[in-house]
Amino acid sequence: MKDTRKGQFIKGIAVIALAVIIGFSTAACYDDDRNVNLEMVEITGGSFQMGSNSDYNEKPVHTVTLSGFYMCRTEVTQEQWKAVMGNNPSMFGFSPASREVQSNRPVERVSWYDALVFCNKLSMAEGLSPAYRISGSTDPADWGTVPTTDSNSTWDSVEIVAGSNGYRLPTEAQWEYAARGGNGSPGNYTYSGSNTVGDVAWYSGNSGNKTHGVGKKTSNSLGLYDMSGNVWEWCWDRYDSYSSGAQTDPMGAAVGSYRVVRGGSWGIDASNARSTYRDSYDPYGRYGNIGFRLVHP
Repeated sequence: MKDTRKGQFIKGIAVIALAVIIGFSTAACYDDDRNVNLEMVEITGGSFQMGSNSDYNEKPVHTVTLSGFYMCRTEVTQEQWKAVMGNNPSMFGFSPASREVQSNRPVERVSWYDALVFCNKLSMAEGLSPAYRISGSTDPADWGTVPTTDSNSTWDSVEIVAGSNGYRLPTEAQWEYAARGGNGSPGNYTYSGSNTVGDVAWYSGNSGNKTHGVGKKTSNSLGLYDMSGNVWEWCWDRYDSYSSGAQTDPMGAAVGSYRVVRGGSWGIDASNARSTYRDSYDPYGRYGNIGFRLVHP
């Protein structure tokens, strides 16, 4: 597929229709009647003060400088997941809220490792170089069954392929930078785009104990939706305490069993939806309150 990302603010992808034009077979990854329509927002690089003094695990505040990247405007939806993976694992796979569309709700009950498989499959279908490699291969078909319990040394050895232009999970620093509005954290709001949680987030106080269609709340200044609330979002990083020194394009801790999640969810109170709040989960777990969104270089 022709790469039209450079210099664009939004990238719209209609994989099935374009596959006919360029003659690329998507049969291995896509159902014939579904499209993956991703909108990627360009996030200009810059520096910001990461963290806060609000909670012990958000300290110390430290300077982070990031290269530019692209981030998906919304969380990956159930429709997008099904187009790539051919199934819908979501706990909230039925009974959407009034006047909402089921397929537009975020996918959840996907593990951190499930998200890696999705990233590489989508990258391969679009002719991009996959971001993740396990046991020397970037093809998830070679990785075996996604583990669901305990430690698995093969899957734990996953690495990012240097120079890849494929889809991936955001680093924790990329996620917070984008949630707070980018370079200089303009506005420095408590939540992603507002100091009023209900304006931008589905959380325990307004969700009705369920997920909602993406993009229903107000976006932040970068045009990103649901960075606060709806579902937690997996990040690449292993969970550990912050260091105090300035960092450039940090990738997180070198060791650690749990992976970072950000943003809060439909079942969590407003304090967890803050842009600086961080938590961690077992990467093998499939939870009804965790989904993800994509980035690429």
